[in-house]
Amino acid sequence: MNTADLGLPVDVPSTALFTDQYELTMLQAALRAGTAHRRSVFEVFTRRLPEGRRYGVVAGTGRVLDAVENFRFDAGVLGFLRAQKIVDEPTLEWLASYRFSGDIWGYPEGEVYFPGSPVLRVEGTFAECVLLETVALSILNHDSAIAAAASRMHTAAAGRRLIEMGARRTHELAAVASARAAYVGGFDSTSDLAAGFRYAIPTVGTSAHAFTLLHDSERDAFQAQVDSLGRGTTLLVDTYDVAEAVRAAVEIAGPELGAVRIDSGDLLLVAHRVRQQLDALGARNTKIVVTSDLDEYAIASLAAAPVDAYGVGTQLVTGSGHPTCSMVYKLVARAESADPRAPLHAVAKKSLGGKSSVGGRKWAARRLDADGVAEAEVIGADAVPAELADRQLLVELIKGGQIVAREPLDAARERHIAARAGLPLSAMQLSKGEPVLPTEYV
Repeated sequence: MNTADLGLPVDVPSTALFTDQYELTMLQAALRAGTAHRRSVFEVFTRRLPEGRRYGVVAGTGRVLDAVENFRFDAGVLGFLRAQKIVDEPTLEWLASYRFSGDIWGYPEGEVYFPGSPVLRVEGTFAECVLLETVALSILNHDSAIAAAASRMHTAAAGRRLIEMGARRTHELAAVASARAAYVGGFDSTSDLAAGFRYAIPTVGTSAHAFTLLHDSERDAFQAQVDSLGRGTTLLVDTYDVAEAVRAAVEIAGPELGAVRIDSGDLLLVAHRVRQQLDALGARNTKIVVTSDLDEYAIASLAAAPVDAYGVGTQLVTGSGHPTCSMVYKLVARAESADPRAPLHAVAKKSLGGKSSVGGRKWAARRLDADGVAEAEVIGADAVPAELADRQLLVELIKGGQIVAREPLDAARERHIAARAGLPLSAMQLSKGEPVLPTEYV
């Protein structure tokens, strides 16, 4: 288990500036007005799923916990804020000792969600909670979008292996987060070594076309790779003529050749031809890996092809057309004074254009039908009905400022597979449709 799963290294820099300036100016004004220490509840939710999507996937929760743990205004950060005159000295003094001391509840990572689902609930004073808005949304919006795309691709792959290969198609830090989210969504491995190091995700990779072009012949390249990596390696066979390459690959590596990779052409047709050729050459156990701008629809179209694994890059790390989940972080309840015993009152944004919110500190549960299949996402702000008491979705993540719910990444991955399996079968359809579960407010 990588140490990152147990807590970030001590030299991880502060996450306090992964925020928008207005978080700090709101803090300054609230401190001056005497309202900053009112007990408050914020919730993260989305008003709608991306167009045509039938469910969402919660991902990034573990990264949010890391970000909260490292949300510290150290000397360098405070010096920057002072030099840029972002906030006044009293606010800087308050920030110098900032440590989140409240509670955070949320859907466990890997769980599915629907419009209105309170995927994260942050409780504490207004001052300490408001500062976490931007970093929490940044992580959850990105990672959940990638995990949702990964989940659809995992469904389309129908048990065949999936390799995340998007590092070169996105920002270098986003690449690590994308690999993590893809693993939660069902991918089996990544090409990105930073993701492997940080999150203990299995890594894979052998060679690109450049390696073949470097050598005087394709046979020389194959021989060099087999000599170095063994007969179980994966040889890239579409640099020149595929049939010639497959013949040379088997001649050099023998029937023990691990796999061949196809990265261009009509993948359905080429995969069939390559499978026939491999079998005829006695390499019946040699796998076929296909890459080349795949998405969930392309993967589904290859269901009849003799393919053993898919490598996916661009479409995965861009959310397959939906790079964000449009999650928001809204104040839903607050006290009328700084007295910690003051009762909470529901508050809500009432805006035109579909941007209103529902007030109150909410719980969420998933109601099942007689066959044990999910039939509704039920959300309320009052007492939980007895019949839903054991179906509640939120779990405690941080209590009194201390993280209480760290878990291995594999736990989130397994949770997602189980959560998705509990949805109606229509959730597995790749065609556009409405959310597979209605959201009911009680």
